[in-house]
Amino acid sequence: VKYSVIIPVYNEQEALELTYRELKKLAENFDGGYEIIFVDDGSSDNSLNILKDFAKADKSVKIISFSRNFGHQAAISAGMEHAQGEALIIMDADLQDPPETVLKMIQKWREGYDIVYGKRVKRKGERPFKKLTAYVYYRLLSRITGINIPKDAGDFRLISRKAAQAIISLPEKNRYLRGLNAWVGFKQAEIEYERDPRAAGETKYTLKKMLKLAGDGVISNTNFPLTAMFGFGIVLSLLSFLGFFALAVLAFAGISFDPAFWLLPAVALCSGLIITGLGLIGMYLGRVYDEVKNRPLYIINEKINF
Repeated sequence: VKYSVIIPVYNEQEALELTYRELKKLAENFDGGYEIIFVDDGSSDNSLNILKDFAKADKSVKIISFSRNFGHQAAISAGMEHAQGEALIIMDADLQDPPETVLKMIQKWREGYDIVYGKRVKRKGERPFKKLTAYVYYRLLSRITGINIPKDAGDFRLISRKAAQAIISLPEKNRYLRGLNAWVGFKQAEIEYERDPRAAGETKYTLKKMLKLAGDGVISNTNFPLTAMFGFGIVLSLLSFLGFFALAVLAFAGISFDPAFWLLPAVALCSGLIITGLGLIGMYLGRVYDEVKNRPLYIINEKINF
């Protein structure tokens, strides 16, 4: 097997027939054997049955079915761990990432690049709020992590076997694969493309899931929130001292004011700093707790055609 196409699936029954047809068309242009690995992430609709029909008629289709929904990043990780190809191609099932772009990625791979990622120059069919938050997030993340995480790039990419093995070897549970791809290094290239609207169905990435992924991206790749809060605390402390100094000047000048002015700002400042600091420590401890438990990233209920 030369190419492994990995497709995470979660409640995508409306799109799967078209996705499968497009993938087969794409595979006709491959210069070697291939496998299409669908990872069913605990779908509650008819997605798994549709995938089983594909696998029954086509032995190049392989299925990994989770025991429940473990998340998009876990599904991609499972596909990577079970893939046998020399090049691993990661795509979503909604066809927002055009399959023909894969051929350009393969050309870059032949030129010696280990990771070739798709960079979105245009996002069709997405709401302005999502476009704006994505734009801000990618740039902020790249700045605070100190790692060159590509801007405007999702999980749509080609990864060589060598780079994939390095990523798979990383043991962390709260995975942000885009950050891990950047962290492992190797020779990387980008392919620009316009992202299409969904072929069918609705997005399964709720605001809650996007916030969780964004949080994993920051906390897994940098301690900036901790160090930033330290600096923020120093600045606020200096400002509070200036405030006390200003009150002292007013008092010496004979200007009367309520004595509560001395107490309330100090209490509010200290309480806010303590609560914010404890919240950040709790976020980091939560990640440490997940790692210490050492639970598997996912549980497989069934595998087909492996």
